[in-house]
Amino acid sequence: MGRIIYSVASSLDGFNTDGDGGFAWAMPDEEVIAALTADAASVSTYLYGRRMYETMAGWETDPSWAEGSPESARFAQVWTRAEKVVFSTTLESVTTSRTRIERALTVEAVERAKAEAPGDLTVEGPTLAANALRLGVVDVVELLICPAVVGGGTPVFPPGVRLDLRLARERRFPNGMVQVTYERAA
Repeated sequence: MGRIIYSVASSLDGFNTDGDGGFAWAMPDEEVIAALTADAASVSTYLYGRRMYETMAGWETDPSWAEGSPESARFAQVWTRAEKVVFSTTLESVTTSRTRIERALTVEAVERAKAEAPGDLTVEGPTLAANALRLGVVDVVELLICPAVVGGGTPVFPPGVRLDLRLARERRFPNGMVQVTYERAA
């Protein structure tokens, strides 16, 4: 069974979005996209909340995203072939293939997704991840730390959650981004 990986872009001050809900400061360059695409090759299933799913769906529904660069085209291929599970009480239908809706993030729903997945699963977006962290189902935390201080917004980690982690990998990129991967300590 695969691991549950919380994968998220973070400002230096610990936010995924700024106070206006924007994340333009977190846009990766070609080298970072290539590294993220290589990581995504082991991911067979993405776990999303509604907002993150609607943001990411463009990789399949808007051809101009893939046309942006060769690395974007490769990421779109990797993303499109993976399964997607959207946890939402309000979403009535999906716009991408290989996608299903679950009404609630529960330990049972995560275990069901893990049992069906031949590889790793990512939980993306801090709102859904907050619930996954509280449920104790996250095995790996992977932060793409961006060289920006945004002063507020959506926090990467929810208050009150404690995790004991060990550093498994660190990658630095010329654009100032740093990717750190932590595994849960035994």
